[in-house]
Amino acid sequence: MFTYPNPRTKDPKRARTQRILEVIPGILTWGTLIGMFVFSFLLPIWVAIFIIAFDIYWIYRTVYIASYSIMAYRKLKEGKNIDWWEKCQNISNPEEYAESISQRIKTMKDSLKNGLSYRERKKVKKEIGRLKEYYKEVKALEKIKDKILDWRKIVHVVLLPTAGESTGTIEPAIQAVADSNFPNEQIIILLATEEREPKRQRLEKANYLRNKFKGVFRDFLVTTHIVRDNEMKCKASNATFAARELMKYLNQHNIDYKRVLLSNFDCDSVCHSQYFAALTYSYIIDPKRLQRSYQPLPMYHNNLWDTNAFVRVIVTSSSFWHMYQSTRKEMVTFSSHSEPFDTLVKVDFWPVNMISEDSIIYWKCYSYYHGDYQVTPIYLPISLDAVLAETYWKTIKNQYKQKRRWAYGIENFPVIMRSISPDKKIKLFSKLRIAFEMLEGHHSWATAPFILAILGWMPLIFGGSAFNESVLAHNLPFITRYLMTLAMTGLVISMFLSFLMLPPRPKKHSRKKYIYMFLQWFLVPIIAPFLGAMPAIESQTRILTKKYFGEFWVTEKMKK
Repeated sequence: MFTYPNPRTKDPKRARTQRILEVIPGILTWGTLIGMFVFSFLLPIWVAIFIIAFDIYWIYRTVYIASYSIMAYRKLKEGKNIDWWEKCQNISNPEEYAESISQRIKTMKDSLKNGLSYRERKKVKKEIGRLKEYYKEVKALEKIKDKILDWRKIVHVVLLPTAGESTGTIEPAIQAVADSNFPNEQIIILLATEEREPKRQRLEKANYLRNKFKGVFRDFLVTTHIVRDNEMKCKASNATFAARELMKYLNQHNIDYKRVLLSNFDCDSVCHSQYFAALTYSYIIDPKRLQRSYQPLPMYHNNLWDTNAFVRVIVTSSSFWHMYQSTRKEMVTFSSHSEPFDTLVKVDFWPVNMISEDSIIYWKCYSYYHGDYQVTPIYLPISLDAVLAETYWKTIKNQYKQKRRWAYGIENFPVIMRSISPDKKIKLFSKLRIAFEMLEGHHSWATAPFILAILGWMPLIFGGSAFNESVLAHNLPFITRYLMTLAMTGLVISMFLSFLMLPPRPKKHSRKKYIYMFLQWFLVPIIAPFLGAMPAIESQTRILTKKYFGEFWVTEKMKK
């Protein structure tokens, strides 16, 4: 039976290992922050050299991420234009489908001989290019046609954990599923409520939603989770309880787990109309489908026009980061995502005593399959609510808390290392890469804004007269200013992409709002340290000092 390390283990040896691994991120972060002052006094020349090297590295990192974000944006744009429903319906017979694609290509080539305008010819040629690429994909699938599943036998379960969110938040998420172009009779809604929510409020919400969508889906299930002694008040324990109840339902209806895809959505997730068709297609054509998670691209578009500039920069930057991650083989699940239910059963679902449930399920599956597990990106957006509260200041405060909860994902590091380190089937290089990427990512999150903003001046302040009279000291401000100007390339690209990805402007907002959308990016020097690095420092410090979070903080999100 598969077991995953318990972060609150009572075994002395395992608890000691857990604790040693827990303190590493916090020690690295505080060592860096304190070292910035100490070494600026003791070794100012070496600090100055480090500053220049770090700035060059940051330019490379910024341009690298920005370029791959552009690549992801193009894939997202293309993903919206693909008819995923047509692909689902035809891929079961790849030979016939390849022939039909070939005929379409031939017809389009013939149309080029007619008197088309330049713009029309360009559009047709682009479509021909896309079809040629897809033709190659379909031809390759002919070799594994016996392993392609029938889309008509796939059942989707949409899990929506809720702990107090209103019907106004949840209803649009369910409506988006109902409006998708995949047959609703193959979709089950699983509303996972919490017993600690006031009973009247909980029942009114569940009954309203069940009645509202009565007869729309294959079924509409509601569960009520009661927190047990060994559990935390968190999304993961609620999701695990609901998934175990779902097992009973599937067993009663003789539904094979391998035919079920469970989408664990935040209850404000508004999916793209083609998401389930694209998800189904990706699942049925992959022979290693049980060793995959499926991740749409999170976009905080539901109320983006209503929230404030600080939040817009935070959530837009988050979307860019996940777009970049989607281009990497090492992508990890985040927020709303989908998994084969059979795999979830094998790994015993989500840990019930951890805050960060969205990525830990990937690592449990990764451990179960000894490293042979990946995330398949679905290049379609899933729209979420950005943080929005009653007042401007409370909105910023809540954004800080949400960012702190995201940064608390470093709690995964000890259990991941404890899980994969003894596994001889996972290569040593993979283990080292995972450890480095987790530590480097969270360390940069907590320290980079301060290094970029403050460290460049410290040798000049603390280095003494001997250093200040050196050539390096005189040139350091000019060098760092020049390098940071080059690093602005990434910010310019982000600004440009943010306008391309903006949801339609609501009529209640004037065109002047676009000016604010542009000016908001000048807040980055303030936002990066205070709403970026500070929440990460607090999360790592809490773990370092054993001041763990006791429950999952539910972000307050409202719509105007």
